[in-house]
Amino acid sequence: MNSPKILPADPKAAYLAAQAETDAAIRRVLLSGHYILGPEGDGFEREFSQWLGVAGTVALANGTDAIELALRAAGIGPGDKVVTVANTVTATVSAITATGARAVYVEIDPATMLMDVGALEAMLTTLRDPKIKAVVPVHLYGQMVDMPHLTTVAAAHNLTVIEDCAQAHGAAIGGRKAGTWGRLAAFSFYPTKNLGALGDGGAVCGGDVALLEQVRLLRQYGWRKRYVSEMPGRNSRLDELQAAILRVRLTKLDADNLRRATIAARYLESLKGLPLVLPVTAEGRTHCWHQFVVRTPRREELRIHLEKRHILCGVLYPVPVHRQPAYHDAAQSLPHTEQACAEVLSLPLHPGLTDADVERVMREVSGFFA
Repeated sequence: MNSPKILPADPKAAYLAAQAETDAAIRRVLLSGHYILGPEGDGFEREFSQWLGVAGTVALANGTDAIELALRAAGIGPGDKVVTVANTVTATVSAITATGARAVYVEIDPATMLMDVGALEAMLTTLRDPKIKAVVPVHLYGQMVDMPHLTTVAAAHNLTVIEDCAQAHGAAIGGRKAGTWGRLAAFSFYPTKNLGALGDGGAVCGGDVALLEQVRLLRQYGWRKRYVSEMPGRNSRLDELQAAILRVRLTKLDADNLRRATIAARYLESLKGLPLVLPVTAEGRTHCWHQFVVRTPRREELRIHLEKRHILCGVLYPVPVHRQPAYHDAAQSLPHTEQACAEVLSLPLHPGLTDADVERVMREVSGFFA
């Protein structure tokens, strides 16, 4: 077949859609002579905080650092335990491990594939483990965990909530966005995210100004005064080029999310009736459609069928963290998580898709089952 490839995500298309503004922003930085911790970073932190509706943002080198430094700022360290899910990218768990804490996994809701807050509450009540100090809910695929319930459970058990918002730029519950519920929240700006840079980037956001100041110290060696470390920190700075690019991309984010929602609605209408489990949006939640994830026991057959027709799909994520060699836990049993990881397939969904691309994806998926 000679059809052009349809990609699962397309950062280049995002760049081309705002090429003039992005090129101007890059040129502005290059001519400024200021490339680290300058006015572009300050501007992005201010504008992202305003868009999100929080007191502050600290821009960082990547999303993994964002989770780690948020946990460290909240006092999580060696000997502590942090609850999260296993159907996430390894970065979530590697960030927890980097603090010296240990990840503890809770089961997912099989419908939404998000953390089952009821299972979390039951686990905390049963274990009553004083070493469990925090919970990292992962807002997966563009939909939020049940944060009203989770924050109530966390408060009852004196747990710090650090949101993993890497796939939730614009997701909301009752109009309140992801990143505004926990004590702190971590974002990634990897190029394929809804809000993506042209390289790595991340941020910690929230309403706790004192904790944000701790993150600000941690991102640059613990310096408040240059060359004088008040605490053991590290280098995790978002450079001025990426900050300038993100300022451009932020102005497009709401429109891009609307386009994602339009494509998702077309998929949902066209693919209903097929032997696929389609995404479910829980009542009261706004999905930002980072991924359009279907489920089928024939995942690999369908993926290969589409790939042969130049339609590339993602699998987020094929192996749950507790079954990966670096973190393997033979005693841990998470049947809903393991089944989801064996069945999930992300169909192409990004603002760069044309209507013809969307029609082609729907036609080929339907054709596979026909």
